[in-house]
Amino acid sequence: MKSWKTKNGYEVFKVSGCRSNVFLISSANGNIIIDTGKKSSFGRLRKNIDSLKLDQQINYLILTHTHFDHCQNALTIRQQENCVLIMSEKELIFVQNGYTPLPNGTFPIARFISDFGRIIGRPKFGYSPFTPDMIIGEEFDLSDDGFNIKIISTYGHSPGSISIIIDNEIAVVGDAMFGTYNKNIFPPFADDIPGMIDSWGKLLKTNCRLYLPGHGKEIKRELLQLEYYKYAKKYNIIQTRQKDKRQEEK
Repeated sequence: MKSWKTKNGYEVFKVSGCRSNVFLISSANGNIIIDTGKKSSFGRLRKNIDSLKLDQQINYLILTHTHFDHCQNALTIRQQENCVLIMSEKELIFVQNGYTPLPNGTFPIARFISDFGRIIGRPKFGYSPFTPDMIIGEEFDLSDDGFNIKIISTYGHSPGSISIIIDNEIAVVGDAMFGTYNKNIFPPFADDIPGMIDSWGKLLKTNCRLYLPGHGKEIKRELLQLEYYKYAKKYNIIQTRQKDKRQEEK
């Protein structure tokens, strides 16, 4: 099972990679699951979590966003683990209805898939409705519970997309970027492209060296920097961060 560690002992496990990635953060103070994948992948997800033989309970389930391939097992996981479910307030209405509209495609084939998917709608891309235990806005800090973890809004792929910053070293970013392409992190789907690029800049303001996306493999900081400056110029994003760039090049 693939895993990553921070200097303070946080370990991030990739507990599922079926269709979309699911991560589990393990620390001395407890455990956190990020996203839950599709319903069809639940058996493997449950087996992988159990194989870790965790010494402590799972405290939180955090959803980076609420598209079907990230939250179809949310209700089941919460019931089994009796954990606190956290997500963005901007997608509350979707989960209460059990359906989050598919995002826009960012290139022609993806736009066709998105349009066709919206015609199919809830029967294919719905999930069991639920109400989260906690909804957050632009930023939320878990330090009061002993976790060096911050949750920040990284909207763009969806209105309520969030990222989880672990020890200021590793970020779990959902679909804010994709790790399925060679030297290209641009997602095939996004509701607000300029907003998404701006969120990349926000992630670069952290000290994170690795970004773990909802699809594909890990993304290194250097690649995110290159992609951010390229697309910030293309989409005329005001936030250039040239000062930060010069500092990082020293």
